[in-house]
Amino acid sequence: MVSQAVTAAGARPGAQPEPIPIPPRAGAAPGPGAGGPRDRREAPLPVPPRICSGRGGAVLRQHQIIHRDAPQRSPAMAGKKVLIVYAHQEPKSFNGALLKIAVEELTKQGCSVTVSDLYAMQFEPRATRNDIVGHLHNSEAFNYGVETWEAYKRGGLSKDLVEEQKKVQEADLLIFQFPLFWFNMPAILKGWMDRVLVQGFAYDLSKAYDGGLLQDKLSLFSFTTGGGQEMYSKGSISGDIRYILWPMQHGIMHFCGVKVLEPHICYAPENVSEEKRKEMLAAWTQRLKNLWKEEPIDCSPDWYFK
Repeated sequence: MVSQAVTAAGARPGAQPEPIPIPPRAGAAPGPGAGGPRDRREAPLPVPPRICSGRGGAVLRQHQIIHRDAPQRSPAMAGKKVLIVYAHQEPKSFNGALLKIAVEELTKQGCSVTVSDLYAMQFEPRATRNDIVGHLHNSEAFNYGVETWEAYKRGGLSKDLVEEQKKVQEADLLIFQFPLFWFNMPAILKGWMDRVLVQGFAYDLSKAYDGGLLQDKLSLFSFTTGGGQEMYSKGSISGDIRYILWPMQHGIMHFCGVKVLEPHICYAPENVSEEKRKEMLAAWTQRLKNLWKEEPIDCSPDWYFK
């Protein structure tokens, strides 16, 4: 098996770099829909279940990765904070490899990286009455939007939401790493958006889009697809991939005031050669090296539908 060596962030001096093996070709035909709605057949890519190191290293817990005192390699990156919201069931998946590369590369740059691993956290995607602690604003008729808005103002949101909102508030960059499910993000990630980005925290009725409450933050959607790139062109049966990105990037991130970087898309990793998958991982590593120099896209209808 061909492997690509990537130095583990925060490793002790003299420690051997941990390679990221390139998964063998899955050999499975795409599923229904747009060349396969999800990457559930993607070949395993070994990632150790736990990484521990001393001060300045990385700690991988069951539910999140937190880097403290990251090495200050670049003055421009010093103090930058990144939150990666990760939605894949299998850490040995191709998405898991992309996550691991992002954590290591950004940490080497001097960034502080936190990962919310939604499946490992068993994150609750349903927006329910349990998200409000204490009394309801209107006990006669439950309105989730109104109740979470009122609860946010009085400090009455559930603990898990408060924790995620704190991560978002502290981050300079939000990266969303996931497989595309049925032309959309997985339900667990959509549930994170529904529950965490409540009114009062992420937006207000008079403060949305360029005036959203999460201004001065960047976002990046990094995901895999089941179908090849040709299936997501303007003239194809699936339509332009930008149509799919409209509700995610514009309808959520831009609505909340977050600036949006070009998406990073790995097309059909389970159906390409080992060499191509190796190139995909190398391209992600290279992009991360120059990420902070990128300019946000013009997040307007023209960008998506031109």
